[in-house]
Amino acid sequence: MPHGDRLPNDPETRIREATEAVAPRLIEIRRDIHTHPELAFQETRTAGIVAAELTRLGLTPRTGVGRTGVVAEIKGGRPGPTLAIRADMDALPIHEETALPFASEIAGQMHACGHDIHTSTLLGVAAVLKDLAPQLAGTVRLIFQPAEEVLEGAAAMIADGAADGIDMAIGFHNHPDMPVGSFGYVRGACLAASDRFDLIIQGKSGHAAHPYAAIDPIVAAAAFVQEAQTVVSREIKPIHPAVVTIGQFVGGTTYNIIPERVHLKGTVRTLHHESRDIAEAALRRLAEGIGVSMRVKTEMKYVRKVPPLVNDDRVLDPVIAAVRRQMGDVISEGEASMGAEDFAEFAAVAPSFQLRIGSGQPGRDDRLHNAFYQPDERCIGLGVQALSRAALDLLA
Repeated sequence: MPHGDRLPNDPETRIREATEAVAPRLIEIRRDIHTHPELAFQETRTAGIVAAELTRLGLTPRTGVGRTGVVAEIKGGRPGPTLAIRADMDALPIHEETALPFASEIAGQMHACGHDIHTSTLLGVAAVLKDLAPQLAGTVRLIFQPAEEVLEGAAAMIADGAADGIDMAIGFHNHPDMPVGSFGYVRGACLAASDRFDLIIQGKSGHAAHPYAAIDPIVAAAAFVQEAQTVVSREIKPIHPAVVTIGQFVGGTTYNIIPERVHLKGTVRTLHHESRDIAEAALRRLAEGIGVSMRVKTEMKYVRKVPPLVNDDRVLDPVIAAVRRQMGDVISEGEASMGAEDFAEFAAVAPSFQLRIGSGQPGRDDRLHNAFYQPDERCIGLGVQALSRAALDLLA
């Protein structure tokens, strides 16, 4: 139907006008949260703001879910499935360098990943969908999650019942590498499993001039670092992306002493469950082999954090269609990333999809987790429109 023939209360117009009405308040909330960032499981002030805003909208929030999370529901006018929409709330231990008038007032803490953007966006979705509730066939569950940056908040909320009874879920993340006004998606695995390991290599200390009288853990550790790279190149299928990175190598105190031990810390990223199993088994085997071949003792602690985030076409396709109906031809397919996201825990419970929302300012080359990161705040309202239309169409 041509734009001029649309009814005043058609979904596109209603959602756009409702978003425009609430947008100034959402930016105000975002800047307040940005000024007062809180780290993982410390989001008490942020959760209080969220709960107060949800209450003002006439909802009944449940606080303390997963320690500092907040959950609220919008009941539709007819029975139907339950759709969860999740936003994360925590900040990062980064000192802000933006010099913005609403920059962080807490030294060493910053919303450098845009979770303040996400929180205010989901509050906007709550405001829009509250008015559209009679048109919904089902329930929208709003999930404000703590501790995404440490990949523990989703599991904590799920343990407290946040995902009980959900039939599908939508996550979203701002992308400063995409211009504001654009949206993106990835079919299948879009973010990697994130695992980590600590390897202690115990040798025998001695004088650097007499290495034969010692057992050098640094040489053994160096051998492990090099051999670890063969896990990806020689044990995992070339068409299955994987990364093994040693992020910390600690050992020794001075020039001429062979130390007693070395401590390595590393991360493993994989997009396929098979690769995840292969990588862990291979690294454990290499550590044991280094112990035998180089006379050291090895102790590995391997922790699986979150699985790959796999987008389900049953949610992805309707959301793409909804975004196009609401916003036009602004959404395109992107590439998977080896970053990790604990929304994957919700995706393991129910069919899910994570929407990418462009937040790049014109003329800037921004990146997440950066002390100078400045997303374009227009992405808040645009995200509200896209997510609200997605919920409306999914529960139509």
